Amino acid sequence: MLAPAFASPPAHDGPRYIHAGRLLADPASGRVLSRMTVVVEDGRVVDLRDGFVGTPGETIDLSDRFVLPGLIDSHVHLGHENGPDDKLLRTVRSAADLAINGVQFARRTLDAGFTTVADLGAENEAIFALRDGIAAGKLPGPRILAAGNVLSPHGGEGDLFGYRDDVTRALQRPNLCSGAGDCRRLVRQQVQRGADLIKIVATGAVLSDADAGVDQQFTDAELQAIVDTAHALGRRVTAHAHGTAGVNAFLRAGGDAIEHGTWLDDDSVALFKRNGAWLVPTLLAGDTVAGWAADPDSFLGPAAKAKAASVGPAMLAMARRAHAAGVPIAFGTDSGVSRHGDNAREFGLLVAAGLTPLEAVRTATVNAAAHLGLADEVGRLAPGMAADLVAVDGDPLQDVTVLRRVRLVMKAGVIHKDH
Repeated sequence: MLAPAFASPPAHDGPRYIHAGRLLADPASGRVLSRMTVVVEDGRVVDLRDGFVGTPGETIDLSDRFVLPGLIDSHVHLGHENGPDDKLLRTVRSAADLAINGVQFARRTLDAGFTTVADLGAENEAIFALRDGIAAGKLPGPRILAAGNVLSPHGGEGDLFGYRDDVTRALQRPNLCSGAGDCRRLVRQQVQRGADLIKIVATGAVLSDADAGVDQQFTDAELQAIVDTAHALGRRVTAHAHGTAGVNAFLRAGGDAIEHGTWLDDDSVALFKRNGAWLVPTLLAGDTVAGWAADPDSFLGPAAKAKAASVGPAMLAMARRAHAAGVPIAFGTDSGVSRHGDNAREFGLLVAAGLTPLEAVRTATVNAAAHLGLADEVGRLAPGMAADLVAVDGDPLQDVTVLRRVRLVMKAGVIHKDH
């Protein structure tokens, strides 16, 4: 009997010996080793050895390839991809439909070399089921940290616009709050429902149909309540934020990361450094919406199109300024805006923003692991770490675009792609 098409490949009993022609085990050091063996057992790296060792039946020959840790995308939305039918689909898709979408998109993401992701906005039931199913080995995909429903003020980016009042009431998720006390309640409920981290919309957004700009939407008191409550419950908080006032208000409240950060300024830079906060610039999302804004046949409505034309082209220059100023950067694409599986296009955009190829690789390995609180689990290859690795032809430290053509993907010691 054939195994179900969605079943994960079987784990290998006993140690496996991965022969790496070139190995970037720890991107923090930047040191590339030649002719190395990565020893893997029970889903973990157990040793790194000089030379090629191991018996033939237990070896994986990557002697002509470049091996590095599995990649991390700190900002995805696995349940969907944006398109012209978004407004209608909100009325017909169930949580089960979104979870099924997520199965497909999770597989594409894993095949692209991304063995860990943070999903920063999805219907609770769908994304938590997908996360847990992958963790249990019932289907293939990256390990997922899931925020679930995005917290928004009433009338803010996470609310609904453009429907009849009765339709809006039927479709609204339990993700809206007004006032500091109400926002504390919502954080607590989201953690109770299973959120690994908290995602909020601190400012307006490009793809919203609301003509409300892209600056601060939560009050300072609401932001402080959200951050303090999440931290008290052991959860990190990240914020969608474009406008300067929203970026800085969230950072002043002690927020852990900014997604996008389009209009950050010198005060923002100082706050990032003071807080040890991370910037996730999502340049691929900016590039994508800029393309939609320039397309006369785009599906974007007038308000969204105007915001896309302003924000999209500004994001590359923002990342260039932030990097030059020493703001710590973690890799994130906002995939779901762009197509799932195209995540590695972000590397080329980061290099265009002034990062070296090695710095770009660090954003998706050691940096993203630190940002997500996973530095002891993923992001580098060392004894005790998860056996997550990818192999490519060529040298990504010379040409980072080779990461768009991953040849082998291993997650927790299981090979999911090899060609």
